[in-house]
Amino acid sequence: MKGLIKWILNHLPRTFLQRVAGWMMPLVGLWYRGSKFRCPLCGRSYRKLLPYGYVTPRENALCPHCLSLERHRLLWLYLERETPLFASLPTLLHIAPEVCLMRHLKPRYAAQKERYKTADLESPLADLHFDIQQIPLDDESFDVVICNHLMEHVEDDRQAMRELHRILKRGGWGVLLSPVELDRTTTFEDDSITDRKERTRIFGQYDHRRIYGNDFADRLREAGFTVEDIDYAATLSQAERTHFALPEDHIYLIRK
Repeated sequence: MKGLIKWILNHLPRTFLQRVAGWMMPLVGLWYRGSKFRCPLCGRSYRKLLPYGYVTPRENALCPHCLSLERHRLLWLYLERETPLFASLPTLLHIAPEVCLMRHLKPRYAAQKERYKTADLESPLADLHFDIQQIPLDDESFDVVICNHLMEHVEDDRQAMRELHRILKRGGWGVLLSPVELDRTTTFEDDSITDRKERTRIFGQYDHRRIYGNDFADRLREAGFTVEDIDYAATLSQAERTHFALPEDHIYLIRK
């Protein structure tokens, strides 16, 4: 299964996977039913989760039913337990929308659909299509922004961060997650590396442009945000971290 998933991720177009994964993967999940792991998004339990990863597949990473990864489960718990998002339903812009999050956010906004918008450069599932470096929206358009694992792909991430700051309302907030190596002081970038295999080896994916270090929060501050670096998984019990299969990723809470 590890080899198959790795091959799929590296050889099939992302837009195709976005279309078919929602109905294909739950069928695979029938073989994994059990109680050791539980997904907090869909509520399904399994004896094990599916492996996932472009280079070295991670064990117990992907929920077979809703396709949540470790970072999605961590984010959902944070949003549900620590923010007013689900109670107040603020205007929300969800950039690079993940199927697992969309599937559970849309029903919550069902009575006020205009308050939840998804956006992506090319995803067929998104409401809006644009380059995050040039967002075609008015200043202070949304109360909340969610943007996960996108900045490492963007050519000019600082410009993208400034655009997020521009379209966020005063007093608004957002959550950003990116792969960050916490033992790395500064972000590593090298566009002179053009070989696809070499970029995959160095950056973890061929389409990653940088490896963020501890200066990730500083880049967000440069764009005008107040930033809180939250090690949310560390606030949970070991039993919960294991049961939900959570990562050690940090959540970056931004405020304007």
